[in-house]
Amino acid sequence: MAEAYPQLDLDIQLCFPLYAASRAMVRAYGPLLDAVGLTYPQYLTMLALWGAGDASLTVGELGVRLRLDSGTLTPLLKRLEASGYVRRRRDPRDERRVQLDVTSDGWALREHVTHVPGEVARAGALEAADAGELRRLLDLLIAHLDERDR
Repeated sequence: MAEAYPQLDLDIQLCFPLYAASRAMVRAYGPLLDAVGLTYPQYLTMLALWGAGDASLTVGELGVRLRLDSGTLTPLLKRLEASGYVRRRRDPRDERRVQLDVTSDGWALREHVTHVPGEVARAGALEAADAGELRRLLDLLIAHLDERDR
């Protein structure tokens, strides 16, 4: 029966190695982030906020950056705020918008995770050029799939 549907062979699907690699990547980050009390989504959120520097991001801007909707972001941000890493506040010019600021504890947290990308990169054992090419190809794939959704 499999011969009749070769396009459905798991071993030729692009989606499966992407899925498996994503799960393996999250597992690689797990113990490193557990040590500082962060989940992987919280870590990505903090990376995005740190990347904005001193500028505030709105929840909407953060959602675009992380490709998450506000329903997913809100509980995550509440936990980061309860941990003292993020402060949420209403935009005084538009009360519908919520702005996010990294607290001093949030900036201090950055020092505790500076080793994480290097350790995960070593665990992945990709040469820098291969990792860069993989990133380029994934960015291209994402762009094409996003274009399809527009």
